[in-house]
Amino acid sequence: MAESGTLVLVAGAGRLPDLVAGSLERAGRAYKVLAVRGFTERALRARADATVDLLDVGATLAILKAWGPAVVIPAGGVSRPSPAALLNAGAALRNRAALRAIAGGGDDRLLRGVLALLEENGHRVLGVHEAAPDLLCPSGVLGRHAPDAEAEPSIRAGRALLAALSPFDVGQAAVAAAERVLAVEGPEGTDRMLARARALGRKPFGSGRAAPGTVLVKVSKHGQDLRIDLPAIGPRTVRNAAAAGCAGIAVEAGRTLLIDRAATVAEADRRGLFLVGLEALS
Repeated sequence: MAESGTLVLVAGAGRLPDLVAGSLERAGRAYKVLAVRGFTERALRARADATVDLLDVGATLAILKAWGPAVVIPAGGVSRPSPAALLNAGAALRNRAALRAIAGGGDDRLLRGVLALLEENGHRVLGVHEAAPDLLCPSGVLGRHAPDAEAEPSIRAGRALLAALSPFDVGQAAVAAAERVLAVEGPEGTDRMLARARALGRKPFGSGRAAPGTVLVKVSKHGQDLRIDLPAIGPRTVRNAAAAGCAGIAVEAGRTLLIDRAATVAEADRRGLFLVGLEALS
């Protein structure tokens, strides 16, 4: 993919920025790293081309202007600031007008505001799915296990529910057993939703077995801006799904990140779960 401008990886928290960097390197694409203080992992921060405070909008735009016009790839979370990320109160004071313009209404509104601000200043924003497509889940069955006759209705039910809820900006995941929905993802995230499903899908006091064909379904919301809210699963998701009694995991192919694909598939195989990439509905 040929891009006009300096490719800049804005690295938030977690392993995703490092995985994106690896993908860019495998593709032979030159890039710069803009680390976010208090979020970027230490190894990537050590080789970053520049580091900015989360709240210092002015400094960020100045760096990108010096490098630019830039093609920006945001990767990694910034929704739960660490103490180090909030140390620079002066940055917040200097940028209070810009912060007021993009803040309010939760993380999604904030991230959309940041993207709009970047684009208003002449920078193009690429999603991870565009910059590093090799990190996305392919279509079909991954690993040794496939959905059985009991799992198929659960997949359909979970997907239909998420499609119906899509206009309400609820979540990207649900746990279903046949036509019964056990849990829907909210702001707490997939892991905590799976913990609720584990309790709800079993008999009182956590005894007994989960319902046959229990499945974790995870898909993008209709009209979702995949540049800022791409669904993702990894080995931890598989472990938590297994603990919740799931027979497998169904995600949207081409629109779901597989964090550490080999490790994720190996974990599913080890725990006897299927992992399947569903064709996108639109």
